[in-house]
Amino acid sequence: MRVGFLPVSGFALVSSPHDEDRQHLAEAQRLALGGWGRTWPNPLVGALVVRDGVIVGRGCHREHGGPHAEVDALDAADDLARGATLYVTLEPCRHHGKQPPCTDAILAAGVARVVIGATDPNPGAAGGAALLRAAGVAVDVIGGAAGANFRFAHRFRAPSRPYVAIKLAVSMDGMIADASGNSQWVSGEVARDWVHWLRAGFGAIAVGAHTAIADSARLTVRGALQPRIPPVRVVFDRSGLLPLNHVAFNSVASVPLVVILGRGVPDLHRAGLTAAGARVIDADTTSEALEALAASGIDSVLVEGGGRFAGALLRDGLVDRIYQIQCPRWIGEGRPAWSGLGPTAIESSQRWRVVNVERLGADEQADVLIEMER
Repeated sequence: MRVGFLPVSGFALVSSPHDEDRQHLAEAQRLALGGWGRTWPNPLVGALVVRDGVIVGRGCHREHGGPHAEVDALDAADDLARGATLYVTLEPCRHHGKQPPCTDAILAAGVARVVIGATDPNPGAAGGAALLRAAGVAVDVIGGAAGANFRFAHRFRAPSRPYVAIKLAVSMDGMIADASGNSQWVSGEVARDWVHWLRAGFGAIAVGAHTAIADSARLTVRGALQPRIPPVRVVFDRSGLLPLNHVAFNSVASVPLVVILGRGVPDLHRAGLTAAGARVIDADTTSEALEALAASGIDSVLVEGGGRFAGALLRDGLVDRIYQIQCPRWIGEGRPAWSGLGPTAIESSQRWRVVNVERLGADEQADVLIEMER
């Protein structure tokens, strides 16, 4: 679990015949987050060893190149793994990479049953479930535990654009800033710490130019968790508004900065951005910009505002996941979240899947995270 972040609801929102299995997978999924920001391009994986209803081993894949979650949990269980059930969020690998196959470790430990949360989308590593079955191990694939591995799964869909998530801190009356444009701070300190944790797990952090300027946004990860690969910073600046003395240029030597410009922006400004250390991508539409980012190797983008930019992405069907931090305050007249969506009839409006709800803090005024996916 992330320290200081208290879950309200988690893995399974409805009952099923596999409730006990799902509860154990939910715990394994929480363990998997122990590798957030550190395992990429490997997936996030958590594992539990359960014997006679008692958890006897916990594990996760904590670091790229380090032991896999199954081995970590089996080592913790030691001899108690024999005849036990192994719960693992992702299908155990059967190939040799930086680590030996997890299927070998499972068979050597004498595990009687393996419950898998999601099959492996990587064709080079998949097939572990079939191998274990062929060796006499009972295997059940429950499904629904892909969870935090959305970035990993997206990578194997041959995407033409990155996985796009939006994070907005929103007041109870739907505002992300007051009437003067001030947004610091709508959310509380714990929520802001959590956002730095969240940033660590994405390939890029992006904002629109208006937000970059108004918030003096550095777009860097400044929390306790430092990502193995710092996310690229992206500013969508179709009109060429970003000044060359913006604070984001102060760290271009260590964290790449990409500026998306419309083709109508004067060449002089484009040259100035390049001289200041930014990489410039020319694109007249957001879809074109996202395709260019994907072509450059950016697989996932966390968009942090503003409201007009978020609304345009949502309206154009370019959003895969939403992290809405609901803040227990009212602002009144201000800058709305999800601006510019236009009128939509209730019966034709899209409902999203709520995959997680949790309090970001322990006090009565804590913000509440609502995590949704299409």
